[in-house]
Amino acid sequence: MAGAAGNNRDATVAVIGAGIMGSAMTRNLVAAGFDTRVWDRSPQVTGLLADAGARVAASAPDAVRDAGIVITMLPTADAAESVMFDGGTADALADGCVWAQMGTIGVEATLRIGERLAAQRPAVMFVDAPVSGSKGPAEQGQLLILASGPAAAADALRPVFGVLGRKTVWLGQAGQGSQVKLVVNAYMSILIEGVAETMELADRLGIGHQQLAEVIEGGPLDAPIADAKLHKMDQRDYTAEFPLEWALKDVDLAISAADGDTLPLLGALSRQWHAAVAAGHGREDISAARLALGRATVG
Repeated sequence: MAGAAGNNRDATVAVIGAGIMGSAMTRNLVAAGFDTRVWDRSPQVTGLLADAGARVAASAPDAVRDAGIVITMLPTADAAESVMFDGGTADALADGCVWAQMGTIGVEATLRIGERLAAQRPAVMFVDAPVSGSKGPAEQGQLLILASGPAAAADALRPVFGVLGRKTVWLGQAGQGSQVKLVVNAYMSILIEGVAETMELADRLGIGHQQLAEVIEGGPLDAPIADAKLHKMDQRDYTAEFPLEWALKDVDLAISAADGDTLPLLGALSRQWHAAVAAGHGREDISAARLALGRATVG
């Protein structure tokens, strides 16, 4: 059975979705000695991964066929359901394999996908395992993996997750990983918008960015991600590590999960980031939230 090989590196791992995160995961799996297949709708991306040693599949069903572990790293619930169900990929999954859904697609969609898979392919184990971390941690194999699903899947996934992340936290039944991920990303988003608005205030008061960084550095307010994004904003470096449009998607998922208007700060942040995306900053890094504020658009 394909899934029985999950405890060693002889199992084939299929990665569906080779964007910023999926590409980094694929490279790390290849470097660690896993037989890795990859599929993405963009041949330019998969061509580069073939050069790195991954086996590029002609279709998503071809990628997952006989694989012991299947990872989906797709940006939205619609994309995940379309590829896995409408495209016939779920039918090609091997009995006993583990499907680790690692994109952030929301709690409701995760539960719907798990139920649909259980009805269609009961011999496949479904694990909800979104990750916390962006491009750098993904490339370095330092993601935080928020896993939830059947306990029997944990052993099969341990070698793979050990390559992809610095830590895996198992959180119970599928859906709980996605819940925690929305909470974590809400916290991150508030921090980053806070950095952007703090820098705007500093500019209006004539306080230098480096002076601001020196005051915060090493103290109780010094959060690593806030510091990293402060420096990106200061250098006007908006190269995407975590695109603003995907961060906004996660904020809106969190608001929806919390019944909408019960989170006023996140609601205001969502409106601000929708304006930033509408202004053309969606494909830039989340730090481009700075560009939607006053003097950052001139200067």
